[in-house]
Amino acid sequence: MNMTTPHAVNPPHASLDAATVGEIIQMALSDHVSFAQIRAAHGLHHDEVKALMRTHLAPGSYRAWRKRVRKFGERRENYK
Repeated sequence: MNMTTPHAVNPPHASLDAATVGEIIQMALSDHVSFAQIRAAHGLHHDEVKALMRTHLAPGSYRAWRKRVRKFGERRENYK
């Protein structure tokens, strides 16, 4: 792991309260909310949302979510 990246030590989502983290996770898991909408509501870039999801979901759940997002993204231009 490369520890020289600015987000490796203190990720932007580390300062969020539990309710906000829960809301972001619900939004990210929804098939009807894009990364752009999450960014508008909470200011997190898609890479930061993925890092938050990786931190707060079980490994298998995270992999299933990423697979679903990639699958939909290949079929729909404006998905996540």
